[in-house]
Amino acid sequence: MLSTLDAIRNDISQRLAEGATNRRSPMHTPVVATADADARVMVLRGFNPESWTLRFHTDARSPKVAVIESDPRIGVLAYDKQAKLQLRLRGSGRIVTTGQAVDSAWSQSDNFARRCYLGSGPGEQYDQPTSGLPPEFEGVEPTDDQVNSARENFALLLVQIEEADWFSLAHTGHRRALFIGDEGRWISP
Repeated sequence: MLSTLDAIRNDISQRLAEGATNRRSPMHTPVVATADADARVMVLRGFNPESWTLRFHTDARSPKVAVIESDPRIGVLAYDKQAKLQLRLRGSGRIVTTGQAVDSAWSQSDNFARRCYLGSGPGEQYDQPTSGLPPEFEGVEPTDDQVNSARENFALLLVQIEEADWFSLAHTGHRRALFIGDEGRWISP
């Protein structure tokens, strides 16, 4: 059982860093909620422990982009069932469509991931079930040349964590710590 606020802050950072790099980590697919209370599971792609910034990939055409641009408040919920640990994170979201960080994230993605940005924008309506992909890319990995046009639809969602709520469930007694900025305090569960 962690017993200091410094140890817990470090635990949060380690869990998020592992979640960004290990697809088997329970922190890899947190629930992300925008200010309009719309929540979705997203893949955590990066975590900067110095700035406490989370990185997710998103489609620049997604309706959540307009929501974030008008009200940047974001909530992120991750749960590790085995450890019985919940992280509730609150912060400010920012959509980034150009620059080195976006180009780097794009170049590190494979063409199966990139092809998602070739299709229709998220939320477009159809008369039948569809992936939204052009038919020639259903189940097929496109070439580099074929995905080049998809780059304009690729964006990053960066979430600057402003508040982290660490909640450990235990039959011997739950423990909870809240961090606002750099300051932490124990609170009752």
